[in-house]
Amino acid sequence: MHIPEYWALDNGFNLLTGHINLKVSESTKQVLNRKVIYPQERSLVIDFDPNSRQEAFKTSNINKARITAMFYNNKGAAAMLKHDYDTAFSYYKAAVDIDSNYSGAWGNLGVLFRLTSDYQSAETAYQYAISLDPDNNTALGNLARLYNLTDRKEQGQAILAMLDKKRQANPYYHISLGNDAYTTSRYQDAIKHYKKARDLNSTLHDTDFGLARTYYQLGDLKLAKKYLTMANNKADFDHDKQRYESKLQALRSHTAKLIDYR
Repeated sequence: MHIPEYWALDNGFNLLTGHINLKVSESTKQVLNRKVIYPQERSLVIDFDPNSRQEAFKTSNINKARITAMFYNNKGAAAMLKHDYDTAFSYYKAAVDIDSNYSGAWGNLGVLFRLTSDYQSAETAYQYAISLDPDNNTALGNLARLYNLTDRKEQGQAILAMLDKKRQANPYYHISLGNDAYTTSRYQDAIKHYKKARDLNSTLHDTDFGLARTYYQLGDLKLAKKYLTMANNKADFDHDKQRYESKLQALRSHTAKLIDYR
C-alpha cells in the first residue's frame, strides 16, 4: 500500500509506519470435495490496517522475498528500540540477505550504524538505500542528520530544506513536527503544527488530541476539553475512544491535573 508518510513516536524514535494487504484467490486447480468460500470475484483482500479502509491508496504487487524482508526489518527495528543492537543487526542482515534491493532495511542498517558511532558505514548504508529508492525520504533525512553530525551542515540543511518543501502537503508530517515540539515543551510551535495538519485534513483525531494535550499543558482546560471531545468524536476504534473518554471524565470531575497526556 502506497500511503502518505506517517510516523509514530516510540522510545524517542520517530518510526515510519506502513502496511501491506494480502489478496487471497481461489485456486485454479480442480480439487474434489472443495468448498469455495471466496466471493464471486473469486478472491478477497485482507487489509491489515483498518485505519486506512476508507482511503483509496495506490497499490503494487510484492513478492514473498520482499514480505519476508519486511518482517525481518520490523523485528530489527523492535530490537533496536530496546537497544539490543546485536539482535537488530542480525535481523537487518537477514532482511537484506533475502532481498538485497529492499531500501528500507538498508536505511535502518544506517540508523543502527549511526547509533553505534560507525558513521562511515552509516553513510554507505544510507547512500545505498537512496540509490535503490530515490524517494526513500527517511534515508534522506537520516543522511542529512549524519551530515550535521559530521560537520557538513550545509549539505545536511540542503536535504532537510528539500524534504520540508516536499512534505508540506502531508498532514502527518505536521503532526510529527507537533509531537516533536510537544515533547520538548515548545507548546506554541506544537499548536502551530497541529493546526496546520488540521487545515490539511480535519478528519484526523490525532491532530485534535495533540491540540488537547498541548492546551492542557498551557492550563487552558476549556480548549483542552473542546479538542479532546472532537478527538473522541472522530476516533473510529474502541481503544482510542476509551482513552479519550477516560481523559474527558477526568476533566469533567475536576481532576485534570491527574491526567497523563503522554
